[in-house]
Formats: sequence, structure tokens, C-alpha cells
Amino acid sequence: MQLFDTHTHLDASQFKEDQEQVIARAVEAGVTRMVNVGFNRETIPTTMELVEKYDFIYAAIGWHPVDAIDMKEGDLEWIAELCKHDKVVAIGEIGLDYYWDTSPKDIQHQVLRRQIGLARELSMPIVIHNRDAHEDIVKILREEKAGDVGGIMHSFSGSWETAKLCLDMGFHLSFGGPITFKNARQPKEVLEKVPLDRLLIETDAPYLTPHPFRGKRNESAYVKYVAEAAADIKGISLEEMAEITTKNGLERFGIVSKEEKTS
Repeated sequence: MQLFDTHTHLDASQFKEDQEQVIARAVEAGVTRMVNVGFNRETIPTTMELVEKYDFIYAAIGWHPVDAIDMKEGDLEWIAELCKHDKVVAIGEIGLDYYWDTSPKDIQHQVLRRQIGLARELSMPIVIHNRDAHEDIVKILREEKAGDVGGIMHSFSGSWETAKLCLDMGFHLSFGGPITFKNARQPKEVLEKVPLDRLLIETDAPYLTPHPFRGKRNESAYVKYVAEAAADIKGISLEEMAEITTKNGLERFGIVSKEEKTS
């Protein structure tokens, strides 16, 4: 059985003491690919270090909405240059975050629009972070023609109505730890309706830890618990869910063609 953790932060400070062991446990649990996400001036370089060190780790790089106010003029050009690397497979995580009051909304909108423009210029998928900004996210994705490149709605938390709008634009929906929570009704109901060929799983480690480890540090190895919950919701076996979501991830990120080139 092969699992794909499509969104993780292995370079987070929570893994400073045991990063290698965390990655080894993920491999032992059947995780064959991971996309590590670099989202600001500090984590983009450490993400690039990981992809150089591990064959099975890929990168998504972009500027997080929480840090939008810190983005300088040359940062977009820096991201564009790094996107030439074979193992950079998406621009992200980018988006809007109305929960943390760190960057004004107008600056978040501007930074998101510029990065969608870059993704369209480079023909790369985008990874969208959306917290409490469903209406504005859909509006900007439409206006900037993000459907031309598509991408992933990371840790999807919206309604089925929002999900349909994202699916109509060609996006995949990714689900993590919350679908294992007993009282998380909405993400489970949405996942139940998402077509299997547009479904992805993730951990967002070290955050959003699934049951039965909720309250502790999350790890990429725990994507298995997300897969189990998704399989149960969809009424299929764990093996089928692992196969489907791994195939979806490889295709969405274009990893299959990249690995064929280097084999």
C-alpha cells in the first residue's frame, strides 16, 4: 500500500530534534511521496533543502496570506526562479486568512492575485489556503482565471456549495485530520460528495493531528488515519483509498512525468 501526504511541513520547528526519524516513520507507514510546503522567507529555503536530500519529497513554494504584509518586491521573482527546479511541483500555499489578523485583507488579495498570475505564467498548479474567506477566495480564483492551472484546496473546510464552485474550476479537494474528529460534520459530508478522482489526503503536519493522536504533534505517518477515515466515509477499502489518492496526487502535481524523466 502506497500513501501520499500531499501537504506537510517537515521543516517546522516542532521537528527540529527528530526530523530524520519523523520522515523514517512516514516511510515505514507506507508514505511513498510527500509535498513539503514552504510559505515564507524562512521556510522556502528549508523546503528546498529537504527536496535535495530526499528523492520522495517534493516542494510547493509560495507566500502565505498570514505573511502577506512581509512580502517584498523581489520575493515573487525569487519564487519564480526556484520554480524552475524539477522538484517544485506547485505554487503554494497561497490564499486568504481572515482568522489571524496579521495582514490587511487588501494586501492579502494583492499577494494572492500576483501569485495566481505567476502560476498561470509558469503553467503550475496552486495550493490554496482558505480560512474564513470562502466567498472572497472563490471570487478571486474566478477573476484571475485560476481554473486555467487548477490546483488543490488545502485542508478543505468549506460547505458543499463552495466545494462545487471549486470543483467546477478544476480544483482537487484535500482533506486532513478533521475528518477523523467525531463532531466534524461538515468536512465529512463534503468528502462524501466529492468525486473520487478529485480527492486528496494530507496531514498539514505538525498541525491538525488526527484521532487518536489529537492534541499531540502531527506527523506525515498519520496520513494513514486520514486515509482510513476517508475510506470509511466513501465506503471503500483503505487500500483502494490509498491507491486512488496517490494516483490523484501524482497526476495533479505532475510527479509521474517528472519521475519518468529522471528514471
